[in-house]
Amino acid sequence: MIYVYVLFGSLLGILLILGSRVLLRHSAVRHFVRGIRQRTDLAEGRGSVILEETIVEKPRKSPRISAIELQQVRSLARDAEKAIAQNKTDEAERLFIQALTINSKAYEIQAQLAKLYLHTNRDHKAEAMYRELLQHSDDVSYHANLGLAYHRQGKYVDACHAYQEALNRDAKNPERSAALGRACIAAQRYPEAALLLEKAVARMSKDTTLMHLLAECYLQLGHKDKAEEVYRRINKLEPYDEAVKQKLSALSKG
Repeated sequence: MIYVYVLFGSLLGILLILGSRVLLRHSAVRHFVRGIRQRTDLAEGRGSVILEETIVEKPRKSPRISAIELQQVRSLARDAEKAIAQNKTDEAERLFIQALTINSKAYEIQAQLAKLYLHTNRDHKAEAMYRELLQHSDDVSYHANLGLAYHRQGKYVDACHAYQEALNRDAKNPERSAALGRACIAAQRYPEAALLLEKAVARMSKDTTLMHLLAECYLQLGHKDKAEEVYRRINKLEPYDEAVKQKLSALSKG
């Protein structure tokens, strides 16, 4: 029995010691926190400014590393161009993506990849890339190629907007007017299309494809006399086109 009392007495003593240590620790923590608050209040009372935490920026890459990455990107781009010349479009795509993995801000590589997507009829990918490129560079060719990507997907109103942006930046180029005119026809905006195609045909007077579009546009607007005039111009350039002769015959009877 004595051993039992001794054992219980020892356990009780240990618990009392541990409890006192915990209480002392909590008291010390409260005292420390209270001291911090007091010092903060005193600092604010003296007009001190409490600075907010600032995010430490990542160290910039050294010029040597940047030069190595630039060399790698250029090497991959050359390999991709060789793959395109050999009609290995999948290989070219992989190489361009690898180059962008090294440097995501290599916008000239993005432009090459976007052009590859456009030439391989992956228009939704080309659209996404040209929209991204235009966030960084207001290049007229990006607007025009974005318009083409939209047009191929049947997004004719969006195509009109993109081609209009290209025309705004390159107003003297008749190809810009022609592209916007085609998009306007697809969007059934015939009055706008007629004006644009008239300007394009005035500068590209031997382009019978544009003349056909203009004549059809006039017919949609009910301007048969203007359509007949355009078909006569086509007939002079292509006198053996039987379809044009039939249209002229039908218009003369109407």
